[in-house]
Amino acid sequence: MKKVSNGLFVLLLLVACVSFRPETQKKGWVSLFDGKSLDGWKVGANAGTFSIENGAIVVAGPRAHLFYEGPVNNHNFKNFEFKTQVMTTPGSNSGIYFHTEYQEDGWPSKGYEVQVNNSHTDWRRTGSLYAVQDVKEVYVKDNEWYTEQITVKDKKVTIKINDKTVVEYTEPDNLDRSKDMSNRKISNGTFALQGHDPKSKVYFKDIQVRVLPD
Repeated sequence: MKKVSNGLFVLLLLVACVSFRPETQKKGWVSLFDGKSLDGWKVGANAGTFSIENGAIVVAGPRAHLFYEGPVNNHNFKNFEFKTQVMTTPGSNSGIYFHTEYQEDGWPSKGYEVQVNNSHTDWRRTGSLYAVQDVKEVYVKDNEWYTEQITVKDKKVTIKINDKTVVEYTEPDNLDRSKDMSNRKISNGTFALQGHDPKSKVYFKDIQVRVLPD
């Protein structure tokens, strides 16, 4: 048996350790929220709707939208996986926008909205690709944390609630939207969290994204 030099043995050992580290198998997830501040996020009208409490973004107040404007991928995402922990309270309504852009006020006109709503009067429930492919079933309860995940790859959108797929939507090439939804289409852009109304209170934490190749 050939003897291996000490230097070569150490090198081989390091290569083996790197090859089998579990972290190397889950590449690419990056946090968009530090759990302490709204650094990297921007809101226009009604900025007081968003605050920080116990490591989560609390959404409670008049209509407002909090846009990610930070350095990750220069806040411009096309193909991606996005996931966050969410907790709703009874009667609350919120949403997660993607492929959108900063807007000072009003409902974001660009991009798609993924619904956050388990008991609000709006029948479109959590996981709906709002007004495009809606979900009537309630998969999670108020006052409990759950995971909401959005994957966009080319023209396909997949939405999962606690790892259960609730929406699979492929945008047609010959898309024809009404005038008020003309910018609801696959493109590129950032994410936004929605403050829907003063009676709604929703929590978001562990907000992460993984950029996928074009």
